[in-house]
Amino acid sequence: MSKGKILVTGGTGYIGSHTVVELIEAGYDLEILDNLSNSKIDVLTRIDELTGISPKFHDIDLLDEAKLRKVFEKGDFKTVIHFAGLKAVAESIKEPLKYYENNITGTLNLLKCMEEFGVKRIIFSSSATVYGEQDNPCCVETMEVGRKLTNPYGRTKYMIEEILRDVAVMDPEFEVTILRYFNPVGAHASGLLGEDPNDIPNNLMPIIMRVAAGDIAELSIYGNDYDTPDGTCIRDYIHVVDLAKGHIAALEKMKRGVQVYNLGSGSGVSVLEMVKVFSKASEKPLPHKMVERRPGDLAVTYADPSKAEKELGWKTELTIDDMMRDTLNYLEKSAKRKKEDGKQSCKTLD
Repeated sequence: MSKGKILVTGGTGYIGSHTVVELIEAGYDLEILDNLSNSKIDVLTRIDELTGISPKFHDIDLLDEAKLRKVFEKGDFKTVIHFAGLKAVAESIKEPLKYYENNITGTLNLLKCMEEFGVKRIIFSSSATVYGEQDNPCCVETMEVGRKLTNPYGRTKYMIEEILRDVAVMDPEFEVTILRYFNPVGAHASGLLGEDPNDIPNNLMPIIMRVAAGDIAELSIYGNDYDTPDGTCIRDYIHVVDLAKGHIAALEKMKRGVQVYNLGSGSGVSVLEMVKVFSKASEKPLPHKMVERRPGDLAVTYADPSKAEKELGWKTELTIDDMMRDTLNYLEKSAKRKKEDGKQSCKTLD
């Protein structure tokens, strides 16, 4: 039985696609909206393979307000889960205007359509970057955010959080849940879904994957002189399936006003440790080199996820070893698919 239709923006992306699978399996009816700027259309086929359901798909950019309105005119949505947005920290420093326009203007267009068509529930895909530089590396939802932010990407997430707070003040019936992600990695256990960005990857795990696949010669580790045990940055890594399940937990506990939750494991792992765990799982060394620090990177950041566990009944279940196992499975099956696709292309040419 349907629990109310949901519009998932960015639903063919890495986190979005995994969440779509969890939503369908939990009985939700949904439609996907994505401009495919950093995802691939064949993700829809994989979602169908996993769930037996092919959600309606809209190839639309949130900056196109006219086309977005048409989606809402026909959608009869109850809730929006908003993933769509540019997300590369380094790119945001080089192209800040692109990030402000895409992330903020796109969200404003989405909220205007929601207001017009009476959709009063939204789950927003935020980020741990909104915490900026804190005296305490353990991030708690009660901390002040928006101060000492180190990059435009983080500022767009913070600004959108503030916009959502203002909307909730404007309309007391509005229900906002803000989920602050830490560092999602891993893949679906089937090997059908995983992280496969269209452009040059910026996050650690997709770069490791490209190195392992031979597409990139070696991993550059940005800085080995941080105040950490091995000198490399420490982050809180969370399996993408755990993260996706966090959205289901949040969806089922939505209420009026603004609720904020960290989605993380509560512990940190260094970049060098991640390399060692991946090398152990793959049974071969991962080529890497140390280079200068990258602008905007913090030494240590990890979540206090206790609020999500207490109020949503959610906590991570999968480990770093699970993340590596599922990543390697996805890599292996992706390579097989590409090889088979290549053979099919040759047959077509013949």
